[in-house]
Amino acid sequence: MEIRIGVQNVAREIVIETDLSSDQVSQAVTDAVAGATLDLTDTKGRRVVVPAGALGYVEIGEESKRRVGFGA
Repeated sequence: MEIRIGVQNVAREIVIETDLSSDQVSQAVTDAVAGATLDLTDTKGRRVVVPAGALGYVEIGEESKRRVGFGA
């Protein structure tokens, strides 16, 4: 699933691909807004940590079914 994170005062958004479900991402965002940091791990094992005060928006894409083609 693709997640786009908008950070305040930054022109570019953070885009990560993760294996988490939309419910898990939503819970992580809810916890971050409550005062923690948004901590997500992408499909390659890299961690993205964003301070809660810097979050502008989080766009949660639909869960990918199965990829087809050379990039699969």
